[in-house]
Amino acid sequence: MRAAYSHGLHEVADGVLAWLQPDGGWGWSNAGLVVDGDAALLVDTLFDLRLTAEMLAAMRGAVPAATIGTVVNTHANGDHCYGNQLLPGARIIASAAAAEEMAHVPPDVLASLMRSTATMGAAGAYVQRIFGAFDFEGITLTLPTSTFSGSLALSVGGTEVALVEMGPAHTAGDVVAVVPSKRVLFAGDLLFIGGHPIVWAGPIANWVAALDRILAMDVDVIVPGHGPVTDKAGVRDMREYFVELEAAARPLFDAGLAPLDAARQLHLDRAAGWGEAERLVVNVAACYRGFGAEVAVDAFSDMAALAASA
Repeated sequence: MRAAYSHGLHEVADGVLAWLQPDGGWGWSNAGLVVDGDAALLVDTLFDLRLTAEMLAAMRGAVPAATIGTVVNTHANGDHCYGNQLLPGARIIASAAAAEEMAHVPPDVLASLMRSTATMGAAGAYVQRIFGAFDFEGITLTLPTSTFSGSLALSVGGTEVALVEMGPAHTAGDVVAVVPSKRVLFAGDLLFIGGHPIVWAGPIANWVAALDRILAMDVDVIVPGHGPVTDKAGVRDMREYFVELEAAARPLFDAGLAPLDAARQLHLDRAAGWGEAERLVVNVAACYRGFGAEVAVDAFSDMAALAASA
């Protein structure tokens, strides 16, 4: 069962705000704002223009004297960058790997996919269910104006924001944004709370290493990419998820089961009650690659099949 939490803008520290979208499932991502005087930095935009415009209006209402001069995209998934076009003139920053990956799935690809779901059978019905609430029409892919690799220090007024690249894990170029003076970290999709993560890139060992780096940081408040605000306990839960997943997947791999068949047999104690359990098939395939196999899945078809058998 997902934890209840409210939609909208939440102050998580002085001058640091989180925009939360329940229930944290497919596409319902979080964002953040760091404000100091008349300067502001936005962490991530949202999946479509309507949702991003709603968020920006709420932020401007809360801090009317501040101007968003910088946008950080934590990674390339559209629910963290498709709203970039609504911030003309802002400096948009991402890791070089994330910027390169953004061009692989531009908004018009998802718009075309949604127009085709009626002809796609069970996979189309599944895609319609998870993405039908979003409008991908008319979005212009707006790429970062600046990129970096490794780390980058920024100033928002007198407040330092540190960007740290930790991918490939969830995606090729995952970045966290840390506000050291406020002990706050925006984790992007390195952290899901209340739902299964999904390993688009991996390897899983990199994701575990990224979570270990977060656990070693001097932060108290952590805003996940999806789900309610948490602390290091939420990071530990996600780390243990991956440890349990790899341990459970290994004997199924050794027995020769395909990822979908293996995922049907998996019941992870750590993830009891978490949403999006169908993502297990993608994550099992990532485990198999970590075990040395060359394996791929038809992600949405296989997730639809697993969801249907749940």
